[in-house]
Amino acid sequence: MPDILRVPPAPESPASFPARVRMRDGVRLAADVYLPGAPDGGDDSPGDTILIRLPYDKSGEYTFIPAIARYFSQHGYRVVAQDVRGKFRSEGDALLFVNEVDDGYDTIEWITRQAWSNGRVAMWGDSYYGYTQWAAAASGHPALKAISPRVTGTGLGEPVRTEPSGRSRRVEWGVTYLYPLTQFFENDALHWEPDWSRRDFAAQAEEFMAEVGARGLSYDQWYPNPVLLPRFPNGDPFAGRSVPVLHTIGWWDNCAPLSWADVDEITRHPNWDAHHHLRIESIDHESFRLDEPDEDRSFDRSDAQIVELLPRTLDPAIAFFEVFVRGNGQAADLPKVEWNLAGTDQMRTSASWPPAGVRSVTLRATADGALGDRPESETTLEWTHDPADLVPSSVDDAFAFLLTRPDEAPLGERGDVLRFDSAVLSADVDLVGPVSARALVASDGPVMDLFVRLLDVAPDGTALRIARGQRQLLDATEPGVLDVDLGQLGYRLRAGHRLRVHVSSSDYPEFLPQPGTGADPWTWGETRSNRQRLVVGGADGLAITLTVLEGDLP
Repeated sequence: MPDILRVPPAPESPASFPARVRMRDGVRLAADVYLPGAPDGGDDSPGDTILIRLPYDKSGEYTFIPAIARYFSQHGYRVVAQDVRGKFRSEGDALLFVNEVDDGYDTIEWITRQAWSNGRVAMWGDSYYGYTQWAAAASGHPALKAISPRVTGTGLGEPVRTEPSGRSRRVEWGVTYLYPLTQFFENDALHWEPDWSRRDFAAQAEEFMAEVGARGLSYDQWYPNPVLLPRFPNGDPFAGRSVPVLHTIGWWDNCAPLSWADVDEITRHPNWDAHHHLRIESIDHESFRLDEPDEDRSFDRSDAQIVELLPRTLDPAIAFFEVFVRGNGQAADLPKVEWNLAGTDQMRTSASWPPAGVRSVTLRATADGALGDRPESETTLEWTHDPADLVPSSVDDAFAFLLTRPDEAPLGERGDVLRFDSAVLSADVDLVGPVSARALVASDGPVMDLFVRLLDVAPDGTALRIARGQRQLLDATEPGVLDVDLGQLGYRLRAGHRLRVHVSSSDYPEFLPQPGTGADPWTWGETRSNRQRLVVGGADGLAITLTVLEGDLP
């Protein structure tokens, strides 16, 4: 059993005063309240409040909430930072996702009854504390005037389920069942990693729980016999009263597919779509930036570096709240969509996403490894998926891809990775909008995972991943067509560069690999190599469809 690092709650900030907020079932949730001017007295007159509800310790170093609260307070906001139920100083069971609607409502109700509250509340936060905003909004509390979720989604952390019809489904992340055994196991965070070389993850989970002498409630609700507890009223986060949203997505966020799924769903709800504002940045999940200097890319940031980061992270939300919480200005004054064209320092605005004027371009793979619009007769390419020799993930921490900005060119030299290259660009091309792949595949094994990665190859041969997607085919001995969503792009491909596509059957340990027998990858067991097949050329050959705003692809 690997070492387990227990992380208890950090000391509460002296700039705040502690509160215990009673929920409808009597459970008390711990909160820190920051008032403008604190700790030197503090302004306890009624004012607008920003609520942050998170599972990562409201007082801890990882999320630097005290610094964030101080920045918001300097703009006149009262700030309430709260440990969610079952985490750190809060009472109750550590049960992922399902209590956040009611607990969000009850916390907002508590805020409105405080002497320092004027009855107007906004919410802000990343990842799980972005999710808690969607949950609170779904509660319908009328005091919630605006939310600003970043790098998150209403389906955050949801395990892959068998879809009602069809032969394809998502590929499971490696972190899905690990998260309830680490961050969400009990009040403290318990940091440990499985032995990734063993791959009998279910057995290692049992060893961990035996070591700590307790079961994990969130883990047991998901595995091995899932209990599907509803997250939202009627199962729909957007069914009720709408709330103005500043929705931030990162081009390199590994959770971006969840964000884009919400964007798509919101378009089907006109009351939400009317005041849904989209902001897209060149960041990953941990907010590392594509253009960040090497010396600034570190988790070990000084207090001064953190303070320097706050304006770029928080100012967009402050401007949004100024309109929708304080009523200063008009919604029309705010861009409907504001987005960075990666590879430039430009933030652009548009009335919609994708912006007007884009066009779709389809590139087709050929048997000789080319990618372009050249017609070719149908050919089948093959490779071996070997569970003992998996394609490695390019980063150790998928949530911090831009921390290292890995060169993925060496992966294309492996025998189990197919590589397709476009011609070199003679002029810049701006790729702006959705990217997708369509592939006819098959395997001699019962289940096949297909990973498609789109890369920007520089003149020196290094390759930066700019888009990706993956899909799983069931009953894979019968050929089937997979439509693979590679997400969205806002990226300038420079002259002298080329596009490259990598196709493979594993990306480990970021995604759980197939054992080759059809068995559950989390349980593992016996393994078998599979021969995988991909059609190129002809009507059913591998096709990559991109969206172009400016320029021409070769």
